[in-house]
Amino acid sequence: MTDTQVWFVTGASSGFGRAIAEAAAAAGDTVVAAVRRPAALDELVAAYPGLVDPVALDVTDTAAGSAAIDAAVERHGRIDVLVNNAGRTQVGAVEETTDDELRALFDLHVFGPFALARAVVPHMRERGSGAIVNMSSVGGQVVMPGFGVYCATKFALEAVSETLAAEVAPFGVTVMAVEPGAFRTNLFGPGAAVMSAENPAYADTVGATRRFVEGGDGSQPGDPAKLAAAIRTALAAERPPLRLPMGGDAVDGILTHLDNVREEVTAWEKVSRGTDFDA
Repeated sequence: MTDTQVWFVTGASSGFGRAIAEAAAAAGDTVVAAVRRPAALDELVAAYPGLVDPVALDVTDTAAGSAAIDAAVERHGRIDVLVNNAGRTQVGAVEETTDDELRALFDLHVFGPFALARAVVPHMRERGSGAIVNMSSVGGQVVMPGFGVYCATKFALEAVSETLAAEVAPFGVTVMAVEPGAFRTNLFGPGAAVMSAENPAYADTVGATRRFVEGGDGSQPGDPAKLAAAIRTALAAERPPLRLPMGGDAVDGILTHLDNVREEVTAWEKVSRGTDFDA
């Protein structure tokens, strides 16, 4: 990559997207900031004259996303880093979640990022460099009641990330899934989370998650500015990580989960291996 880079960041008006866009612009990089309402970027555009290129985009419109990638390459000559960040919180038991809620979140967290990655890869592959950063979550590896649909989308995004990483590595392209824990973004803000219609049967399980989301805004331990800096550090490394947990809670949760998976697989290893054909 060159000393100055061109970033394409979705959901750049707030939260992680805003922090990542600000960090890039502050370093002198160009940021194509893709948001649903470009007016939300007026302050950022004014703070970094000539470095922030606002683009109106709903990432669930996959055709528009592909066109936006091509147009950005036409304007700026390249895209060095694509950050698939646009997203939101969804809370509901599996039984509570409607088909429309399920499909809407997959459109936002999976199909949109997939289309943007598919559109940018040919440009990066031709140049022999580039990076795709998919904003996953600790929920891309660890689940809890009420986050089934949210985690399902993040699990899917991580599968795409890992597969894509293996496919494009020979072309000099990096793929990284970032896995934040609880950070002080607007995901838990008033009206930010979509809540499925509540079934009293899940008051003791999903209810705890609802209260966590409704009462957690402003008390999360993670600092979005530090996350943005960590992403830049990771991308500049000789061997960037495929997965990058962010925050102590994410690290602890993922390590505990991995220990539990290993323990269970080991406990049932004899039965599992016994399903092979006899030699």
